[in-house]
Parts: sequence; C-alpha cells; structure tokens
Amino acid sequence: MKRLSDDITVSPQLPLEAIEEIANAGYKTIICNRPDNEDPGQPSFAEVSAKAEEFGLKAIFQPVASGNVSDADADTFAATLADAPKPIFAYCRSGTRCTILWSLASAGAVPVQDILKSASDAGYDMSPLLPRLAARG
Repeated sequence: MKRLSDDITVSPQLPLEAIEEIANAGYKTIICNRPDNEDPGQPSFAEVSAKAEEFGLKAIFQPVASGNVSDADADTFAATLADAPKPIFAYCRSGTRCTILWSLASAGAVPVQDILKSASDAGYDMSPLLPRLAARG
C-alpha cells in the first residue's frame, strides 16, 4: 500500500482477504483499474465488489489497459476522485496505472512538482509523464 495523498492510496492487486483490512483501516471506496482476466487467477471485479459491499465499501470499476492511460481515462478518474467517499484505495497490477491516473487527474489542481514528489515518495517514477502533466495543468 502506497499513500499518494490524504485521499488516495494505491497498491498492486489485492487478495480478497485484504478487503476487510482495507475497510478496518478506514477506507471508504475501492477503485479497480485492472481489466478482468488481465492475469490468470486474479479476482474478478464482481468478486471484489461483492466482498467490498460486505464491509460497507463502495467499489468502482474503471479498467484501463496497461500502458495505455488516455486523457479521457484520467478525466474519468478525476471525476471519480471528486465524487467517491474518501479515503480511496485504488489497485491495479503493480499500482503504477493507478498512480498514472492520479497524477494526470491531479494536474492543474496540484503543482506538477508535488505530484512527482508524492509519486516518487510512494515508489513510482512519474517523470516520463512530465510533458502530459504540464499540458494538463
């Protein structure tokens, strides 16, 4: 689990058993940025959503193909961040896709250097996004 801001933490694929811990840690929303069947054996979003509901969490499915995050995806993610109960726990295969989405969604509202630092502090290098972040700012 890597905290990007007070509102969002990202992680690699979570096992279904971790959802209770996420709820107990105070998270209110889970966002899945992985398409179903991206890897063999990963829980489906339907399974994650059902487990999240058991523990009172909102579950949101915004699948994005790895290496293919569009500005439209970032805009959708920004709207989700604005509307979803916080704090938010987002996951994908490694956490990178979620961090890219958050970075692009935050551009314009958060200084680019702060975005890069938050991502770097969490272990994600978003410097290759610098031109896109600047363009969105």
